[in-house]
Amino acid sequence: MSSTADPRRRRLIDIATQLGLALADADIARLSSYLDLLQRWNRTYNLTAVRDPDQMLTQHLADCLAVIPPLHRQVSDAGPRRVLDVGSGAGLPGIVIATLLPHVDVTCVDTVGKKAAFIRQVAASLRLENLHAEHARVEQLRVGRFDVVTSRAFATLADFTALTRQHLAEGGVWLAMKGKDPVAECAGLRADIDVFHVEQLTVPGLDAARCLVWMRPLPG
Repeated sequence: MSSTADPRRRRLIDIATQLGLALADADIARLSSYLDLLQRWNRTYNLTAVRDPDQMLTQHLADCLAVIPPLHRQVSDAGPRRVLDVGSGAGLPGIVIATLLPHVDVTCVDTVGKKAAFIRQVAASLRLENLHAEHARVEQLRVGRFDVVTSRAFATLADFTALTRQHLAEGGVWLAMKGKDPVAECAGLRADIDVFHVEQLTVPGLDAARCLVWMRPLPG
């Protein structure tokens, strides 16, 4: 293993330990390879404004790793589960979910073709058969329904739920990754949407507020 990979491996293990995650060697290798691909593609295609590899590890990987334990509680190992990552960009959090939750089938959608192409490259390089990418506007997507529809810095909660409601399976939920508790956004939601949990997150190494907003349609 290279001198560059050793410190990264230690940081990944430390981040995972703080989050209560046990990463297998294959998980660490895939996450590290993903960062390598992101850095390489980013030089040409500007997939993310974050350029520094260490900052990528904290601001992107650690941020998305923090979502895995709460998401795993929602999508248990019993039976197939489908997750739609809307406005996925460089595959965040979709690639991290597909890597660490192999029983979950993940589709990433983005309106930018080069970002969808990058996610397909990651899926092929990391041999993630449960990871797919779609180049489309989410409201025009035709790929069935999903148990969880998630987003990271995609839109307001009102726009996010309105644009993706058709993709939510019966009994499905929305999972929005946000910074500080979006009280005003929650108040602006339609009356038939239930915000049933706002979960505060602590992201190792990141000095910023993070939370997950869990939502579902009300019956009727």
